[in-house]
Amino acid sequence: MAKADPKKPKGKMSAYAFFVRMCREEHKKKNPEVPVNFAEFSKKRSERWKTVSGKEKSKFDEMAKVDKVDYVSAKGGKKKDPNAPKRPPSGFFLFCSEFYPKIKSTNPGISIGDVAKKLGEMWNNLNDSEKQPYITKAAKLKKYEKDVADYKSKGKFDGAKGSAKVAQKKVEEEDEEEEEKEEEEEGE
Repeated sequence: MAKADPKKPKGKMSAYAFFVRMCREEHKKKNPEVPVNFAEFSKKRSERWKTVSGKEKSKFDEMAKVDKVDYVSAKGGKKKDPNAPKRPPSGFFLFCSEFYPKIKSTNPGISIGDVAKKLGEMWNNLNDSEKQPYITKAAKLKKYEKDVADYKSKGKFDGAKGSAKVAQKKVEEEDEEEEEKEEEEEGE
């Protein structure tokens, strides 16, 4: 079994969860040696939560809002650069784009999943010579590696940082240009 990604966000926490966490930390500070019976502790925290004032709850609500924003941004991961070259379709996808309309027209009520299954079966039933035209066409479209190399060489891509790196580089270049202009003006 594969281990979970340690960078994966644990999920957003509710205001109540922040409240319970704070209570548990307080309990540990006051009684470091006493083990916590989770069921009993949770029941007492639930009763206490019901009596907490609105002002105090708002503090935990704010923490939950911040956590939600952090969770969404962590979940979103890195953003794709819209100017990056697009990966070309494989031979199978070229085959699918040709036969999808034919299957859909002969079976108008068929679901997308069922169409995909049919296309997969059709592709698997083709022999190598029947697949070859699609594979050849895909190979002709495969200038992708060259496009990516050109794109990266222009300094517009850093796999880890994406467009943020480009924006930072642009700001740094503009700052350098401004400094050079100021130095020229001072020298005159």
